[in-house]
Amino acid sequence: MTLRSSEVRRGLAACLWGLTACGVLGGLLVAAIALPTVGGAGITTNTVTRLFTDLPPSPREDPLPERTVLLDRNGKQFAQFYTENRKIVKLDQIAPAMRQAIVAIEDSRFYEHAGLDIKGTLRALVTNTQAGGVRQGGSSLTQQLVKNILVEGAETEAERDRAREPSLRRKITELRYALAMENKYSKPEILERYLNIAYFGAGAFGVEAAAQRFFSVSAADLTLKQAATLAGAVRTPYATDPSLGPQRRHRLRERRDIVLDRMAQLGNVPAAQAKAVKRTPLDIHMRPEPGGCAGSAYPYFCLYVHKELVNNPAFGHTRAARERLLARGGIVLRTTLDPKAQRAAQRAITSRVSAKDTEVAAEAMIEPGTGRIRAMAASKKYGVNSGNAKNGPSTTYNLPADMAHGGGQGFQAGSTFKAFTLATALGRGWRFDDGFMTPGSFVPSGGYFDCHGHRVNDPNTQIFNASGEGSGGPHSISTGTWKSVNIFYMMLERRVGLCQVVKTAKALGVVRADGTPLREVPTFTLGVNEMDPVTVAAAFAAFAARGRYCRPMAIVDIVERDGTHVPVPPSCVQAIERDVADAVNHVLSGVFTKGTMTGQGIGRDAAGKTGTNNGYTSAWFAGYTPDLAAAVSVGDIRGAYRYPLRDVTIGGEYYGQVQGASLPGPIWVSSMEGALGDVEESSFHHPDMSRFGGGYTPGLEKEDKKRDGNGDDRADGQDADAPDERRSLGADRGYRGGRTRWKKHKHQQQQRQQQRHRQPRLRPPAR
Repeated sequence: MTLRSSEVRRGLAACLWGLTACGVLGGLLVAAIALPTVGGAGITTNTVTRLFTDLPPSPREDPLPERTVLLDRNGKQFAQFYTENRKIVKLDQIAPAMRQAIVAIEDSRFYEHAGLDIKGTLRALVTNTQAGGVRQGGSSLTQQLVKNILVEGAETEAERDRAREPSLRRKITELRYALAMENKYSKPEILERYLNIAYFGAGAFGVEAAAQRFFSVSAADLTLKQAATLAGAVRTPYATDPSLGPQRRHRLRERRDIVLDRMAQLGNVPAAQAKAVKRTPLDIHMRPEPGGCAGSAYPYFCLYVHKELVNNPAFGHTRAARERLLARGGIVLRTTLDPKAQRAAQRAITSRVSAKDTEVAAEAMIEPGTGRIRAMAASKKYGVNSGNAKNGPSTTYNLPADMAHGGGQGFQAGSTFKAFTLATALGRGWRFDDGFMTPGSFVPSGGYFDCHGHRVNDPNTQIFNASGEGSGGPHSISTGTWKSVNIFYMMLERRVGLCQVVKTAKALGVVRADGTPLREVPTFTLGVNEMDPVTVAAAFAAFAARGRYCRPMAIVDIVERDGTHVPVPPSCVQAIERDVADAVNHVLSGVFTKGTMTGQGIGRDAAGKTGTNNGYTSAWFAGYTPDLAAAVSVGDIRGAYRYPLRDVTIGGEYYGQVQGASLPGPIWVSSMEGALGDVEESSFHHPDMSRFGGGYTPGLEKEDKKRDGNGDDRADGQDADAPDERRSLGADRGYRGGRTRWKKHKHQQQQRQQQRHRQPRLRPPAR
């Protein structure tokens, strides 16, 4: 058959180009008529017959990308991730007006054909030719669904290009898949899939996301006007994007009116109603749908969750699998975030440190015994500064976290590390009142060995006590901790073994913020390693949990697309003995009553340790109750060594020097009071005094005699708030009266001290 009419040629070409499902017979008829036209391409009648009778399976349908939603511990959403803003809904969750509108404008014979609609295609061709533009669709909804599926399923840019290319081969492939889908699914199922996959503009994929984005309503509540607007947007979603200005909105209104006219023409709505709606404005109410963490109310916690999901093998065997899980979305992550604790931490920081300051404060709160992160706050806002300025009120570093979770290199943790030396000493037989004389300065020239057995002495370094710690004299485990005496702890670390202290720290989850190996050097106990608040808070939470260390966790449950719950259990180990942890708590409680944090308690059992670094390069406070642990760091974001915390104004207040108790401590106190306001008070376990009570420190009894005679006379470096040695021993050991009993007890303690110091386990490892 030879085609002589140019009009018929154009009609058949259009029919092949926009092949609409009209059934196998219609497809064969069109192909047979057009055979001479396409014969030059090597297509024969037999080929065409096979094309439309030997159909392939319907295209592979991977789960559509959806939003990944983050919920706090109370079930309230605070963030979402997505590559495509989409929420899949059932057809009965979509307003009837929306279903009618999309069928009317895109495929009015949708319920009549079976995959190919020649009549509809020719009608669209004539209508669009007369109008001089696209007013009606030529491809059926099924074909459009197939195209979207192929684009979504493409794994490379080349595959996506092939799914979109304007070629006869692509249209025939598309048609064959459409016929296969018509055999597989019912019409309502096809319509549901189409409405969930279609792009409507303004970053909204699927009708539910579009309804929320354009009108701040759900798809089930769309009115006629709103439904017609969304149906009009599908054809040219970028040209009618209402978020891109008034010109695009004008185009969208024109498209809405076309949809209303078509619905009236088909009898879906009365003509008068359509005319009345056309006279009204669009009434767009764009609802922000921020994706990622910059738009979250709790950005630092959000960022931690994002990095945890990508980095942690618990959420997928490979990084690619974990990234795909996050990108495809459709899951709900129930997190550990406590909004009350988060607000308390943020208020405590914001009230004392300005976002405009180059000095930054950060805090992390963790639940003892589970590792659940309850709060992550920082003084700067999360995001990019105006003009990409390096220093400003915002930052893209996750300040409370380590580098693996989006943070930076951290700050030296200072004297908070003395807690690990304390725990090591108590675990190796030291008692609360055991101690020794300390000099005014100290050079670590011998006796220090790392965990490889290498000597790591530093004869070129001279250690002094920080301001307020005293310049020397006798100190026990207790007084040396309360006063945070550097030299005492350097000497104690040497006696119990540097490697043993490092092992204790590692058992409590201590790792450097930048992920590199810990620096095993003599000043380890003084906190020369750069840390982050999450790691330090988790380590101190282990003391509160009686030695049970739990890896910090931010996700407790994953709800998959099908509603299946996948719980994420805590990852915990007994890092140190329970009795040793109880003893540590007993000593560190004294920091609030007799030490560097005197007068800054929170009205309940609490323990902690200040951290002031050499040269005031950074300052910390790490503390805890039986119910909550927190760590606060302060340092200059431009570089701690170049910009020490001396002669600085922070939050409008001048500091000659920032110490652990002067800024991080008050932040900790304020935040903990707010976080624990409605939590019933609980107490630490009383330590085993038969194991840890008593002890002997040469020289302390002389200080007692001075106090007996002169009241305030003390040796240089002795804390004015230190306990009376005899009184504490009497209370611990039951000696409550008489100098004879005191002397007898002191002699026994001296003998035990001498025997203990002769034990090989307290000597440095042999080379």
